[in-house]
Amino acid sequence: MAAPAVRTLSRYLLRQHVAPLGFALAALTALMLVNTMAKQLSALLGKGLPTGVIVEVFVLSIPFIVAVTLPMAVLVAVLHVFTRLAADNEITAMQASGVSVTRLVAPVLGGAACVALLSFAWNDQVLPRSNHQLRILQVDIQRKKPSFTLKEQVINEVVAGQFFLRAARIDATANKLKDVTIYNLADPERRRVITADSGLMAYTPGGRDLYLTLQDGDIREVNRSDPTQFNRTFFITNRMRVAGVGNSLERTTNDAYKSDREMTICEMRQAAADARREAGNAALEGRRVIENDLRRLAGLAPRTLSPGMFATDTAPPGLYCRLLRRLAAWLPPLQASAAQTPLAQQPSSPPPQRPPPRPRPRPLQQPHPGQPPPRFTPPPLAPPPPPPTAGPILQSTRPPVYVTAGVGVGEEQRRVAARQREVMYEVEIQKKYAIAAACLIFALVGAPAALRFQRGGVGLVIGMSVAVFTVYYIGLIGGEELGDRLILSPFFAMWTPNVIFGVAGLVGLWRIRKPGNAPHGGDWSDVLEVALRVIGWPGSLLWPRWRRAS
Repeated sequence: MAAPAVRTLSRYLLRQHVAPLGFALAALTALMLVNTMAKQLSALLGKGLPTGVIVEVFVLSIPFIVAVTLPMAVLVAVLHVFTRLAADNEITAMQASGVSVTRLVAPVLGGAACVALLSFAWNDQVLPRSNHQLRILQVDIQRKKPSFTLKEQVINEVVAGQFFLRAARIDATANKLKDVTIYNLADPERRRVITADSGLMAYTPGGRDLYLTLQDGDIREVNRSDPTQFNRTFFITNRMRVAGVGNSLERTTNDAYKSDREMTICEMRQAAADARREAGNAALEGRRVIENDLRRLAGLAPRTLSPGMFATDTAPPGLYCRLLRRLAAWLPPLQASAAQTPLAQQPSSPPPQRPPPRPRPRPLQQPHPGQPPPRFTPPPLAPPPPPPTAGPILQSTRPPVYVTAGVGVGEEQRRVAARQREVMYEVEIQKKYAIAAACLIFALVGAPAALRFQRGGVGLVIGMSVAVFTVYYIGLIGGEELGDRLILSPFFAMWTPNVIFGVAGLVGLWRIRKPGNAPHGGDWSDVLEVALRVIGWPGSLLWPRWRRAS
């Protein structure tokens, strides 16, 4: 086939995938977003949050959902397009024109590779930042108590465990209270019960504090340390301020802590290098402590630990991180100043100071004629050491031997904890790569399946998508757990599902490209037959006879 015809066919196949990919991505993202809203909406509404904050929570949840649904959308689009092309006999026409199966799948795999690169950039740059902002917002929301409301004929807890209020009648429009009783337990030494005939309530402009103006009542106070003391004070007007009632949402702006899911790959590589260095330091300190204990037992002086045995390297390792650093160097000065401090602004080191000159010895002064010679006073001699005391028992001059209790236990715990942190970061790094590569793997699995079972229709698209999603993400979650527990290496823990589905896709592509297994019309009976053969069910041998009999 000529080159222009090849390019036309490739563009045609890619255009056919654009609309299904967008629709599948939007539908799956909306479905998972609705599920998230159903779980969190009631709790958010109970906090009395503004509508903008609730919308912000769900908007910040979208990047994580897109990171999961983008590979799923690729599989749905590939299955839908190839089954539709086969149903319209377009696949048959292309094969009659000399187009091979490999030629049909090649542009789709190229487009899936581009989507995989986009997914990787999304997972590494957009997702960590949105996760960081979402965590900060969720922590701020958790610190906020539910909105303050008063109910009639009920003891309302205004301040948890400290201030309680009961009113027989509440006029919400005029903010008037009738027959008010207040229990003030804020002072642990005194208990106050305040009663009033009526009252008014108002909030501060910020909505945090509550002002109460009580009319015609009394204050009864009991001293807990001396129960015999009882005070009762009558008042005509009593004004009170209750702080922190509204408890408005306070946004955090300087939270620098980041978990592994809030870091980019370069940040996690640096954190993993720090954890690896800490594990090496802990192992070295453990060996040095044991060595010093052995030296003490042998009567030798212990060796001191040299700090900074492992030098700190601030440059993030890896080609990808070096490329990002070069790209950051091309940014404008205002943006690049946040990442790197200019040399002109760095504090200059003070010039080295010369050591103070040594005092020179005074030359001997020659006496002048007719004058007495100068006097010279020698320095006082050190007192002689006291004589050794003789005793019945001779004391040894060797220092006492001290052996460290629990030698090496703390260092070993530090080493294991640092190793677990390192593996946790490595697992998260490999997961970012694996999820991005799943776009290409799912295209490799979906194309042979759609060409093999051309009459599967929508049922094949939905059924196979659900099956592949379930198996893949169960394997991904299980691999992450095994990797965090140091049972599997981070690479195999995250890439095993990709390897399994990739091998299955290559085998399927090899089988349909053989002359004897050319793409032909297959329905759900063919799908069931293949599934029974794969699982090795004994009844699979009788399946062709049942089909012929039916």
